[in-house]
Amino acid sequence: MYAVVMLVCCSWVALLCPSVLAYVNLALHKFAWQSHTWLSYTAHLAVDGRYTDLEWYGGQCASTSGTQTAEWRVDLGGVRNIHHVFIQYMTGNNVWDENNRYTWNFLGFSVYISNTTNKEDGVSCLRDTNYTRATIPNPVNIICPYHGRYVIYYNNRTHYPYPEGYSVYASSELCEVEVYGCPTPGRYGDNCSLLCPENCYCDVIGNTCVECVSGYKGHLCYEECAGHTYGVHCNQSCGKCSGGVQCDHVTGSCPSGCDPGMYGDKCDLACGGYTYGVECKELCGNCSNGQPCHNVDGSCPSGCDAGAYGSTCKQSCGNCRNGVPCHHVDGTCPTGCDAGAYGVKCKQSCGNCSNGDTCNDEDGSCPYGCEVGVYGKTCDEACQSGRYGISCAKACGQNCQGCNRFNGVCEFGCHPGWTGIFCEKRKCAGHTYGVHCNQSCGKCSGGVQCDHVTGSCPSGCDPGMYGDKCDLACGGYTYGVECKELCGNCSNGQPCHNVDGSCPSGCDAGAYGTTCKQSCGNCRNGVPCHHVDGTCPSGCDAGAYGVKCKQSCGNCSNGDTCNDVDGKCPYGCEVGVYGKTCDEACQSGRYGISCAKACGQNCQGCNRFNGVCEFGCHPGWTGIFCEKRSNYVIRYFL
Repeated sequence: MYAVVMLVCCSWVALLCPSVLAYVNLALHKFAWQSHTWLSYTAHLAVDGRYTDLEWYGGQCASTSGTQTAEWRVDLGGVRNIHHVFIQYMTGNNVWDENNRYTWNFLGFSVYISNTTNKEDGVSCLRDTNYTRATIPNPVNIICPYHGRYVIYYNNRTHYPYPEGYSVYASSELCEVEVYGCPTPGRYGDNCSLLCPENCYCDVIGNTCVECVSGYKGHLCYEECAGHTYGVHCNQSCGKCSGGVQCDHVTGSCPSGCDPGMYGDKCDLACGGYTYGVECKELCGNCSNGQPCHNVDGSCPSGCDAGAYGSTCKQSCGNCRNGVPCHHVDGTCPTGCDAGAYGVKCKQSCGNCSNGDTCNDEDGSCPYGCEVGVYGKTCDEACQSGRYGISCAKACGQNCQGCNRFNGVCEFGCHPGWTGIFCEKRKCAGHTYGVHCNQSCGKCSGGVQCDHVTGSCPSGCDPGMYGDKCDLACGGYTYGVECKELCGNCSNGQPCHNVDGSCPSGCDAGAYGTTCKQSCGNCRNGVPCHHVDGTCPSGCDAGAYGVKCKQSCGNCSNGDTCNDVDGKCPYGCEVGVYGKTCDEACQSGRYGISCAKACGQNCQGCNRFNGVCEFGCHPGWTGIFCEKRSNYVIRYFL
């Protein structure tokens, strides 16, 4: 496809071609590539912005070695709207005319704009067929209003004889290639400020849709690809999308996966590597001669290998007599079964026939009955619970909880009260247990017999013992039932007795009682109390009284201490309290020392310390003791 091309020769672009200055050089410092690079004259030298020295040794020009074809291209980094391409060819810093030796290499060049690295996928902006060494311009501006990602320069010497003035070999000697256009995709106009119509690559000059973006079609590019097509121009066919749905109109990917037998984002690849089915997850069977199966249903076009059968050759033949192959479709054995197998396909194994005899190869029956421990038509069923022996003809012992199906031994234990391999003997007694009743029971609660098999105690342990067998004494300063009680303060940190918690060596100072768990009272001068009853032999400290000095004195007058035997206050009570030991608060209506005073008669309740009527006065009275009449007027409203 050829674009509209206008060739302009500009020696000074800014002066002779001012209309193109609104566009940006899209190629500057972009990635460039060329075929057959000559020495250090690499492709990027043609997009580095330097072309002041056009000499061969100037270091500013790219060059390829002479071959039949020469190609150079620049990647703009994405599809861009292009206006024109500027090319500065090498001159050797000499006058550009028919005598300049570089003209014969320049003749016959072409310029393409493409969305891929293949020039044939794009449009041709210019193909020189008419220039001579005297007429070819340099530099050259090629007006090519089109869109694309790659700008490709191409020349060839492939069809001899060549036109007059052409070099023998093709080479490119590009000092600079500038590609002018809009840097932002989807823009057009002199300053690239206008938006192209949606889904459209528009003319960089006008607003005309030159081509639709991938996935769209129609004059204005409003229509999505349909009819199982996608991509640019909707000219690519969808793959085998699951259920025959339309693929993505832009990328061609299948939204719901692939039909069986296909894979890939576009479902355009048939299963391979001996796979088939949905997502190619199924593995082919044993097809004849190692051939691959059908990619959709896994069938084997050339049949199955020996030893396999079925539509997918995934099923294995049974034990056919003398190794003869089974039928490739249904797996039947035409010559019968090998010894030890039976059934139409010889896939079932004989049961345990008596004396190791083989079974009937059709129905699996045993001609002389079954071995011990099994029964049934084919002798492949284990004896039911309670049965054992040949063909399960014998019953287990009546005291057995389940015997061995081969020899009748009661391997699952006896009913309570019985022992022996056949549970024919009575169980252990006399506080013994175990296989030979030679182990002694522990301290079971209430002295009951332990379990005759395990030795465990059914109702727990006697005080002071623990464990399933009650054979472990309490430790860790514990005692009593289930060792839940903690020892008291035994002398020198000794452990207490494991049964009753008593302290064999007495109590620590400050503790008393049989278990040393009680604390002494306030004995005079810190003398220890009696270790058994807790009495204080030297009396009580000030402020305490009673036999064990555990009671506190009441509120004696003037802060006096009470009698250390009965707690009486020698000089009476403080204000607000009364009683034998001055520890009772004044009753309602009383206050003062030993509560000797009565509250004012007009008082609704006074303070027990000072008699102040803190709960208010009766009506008509006031004052802190309610001793004053109050002034008020009662009005009657008629």
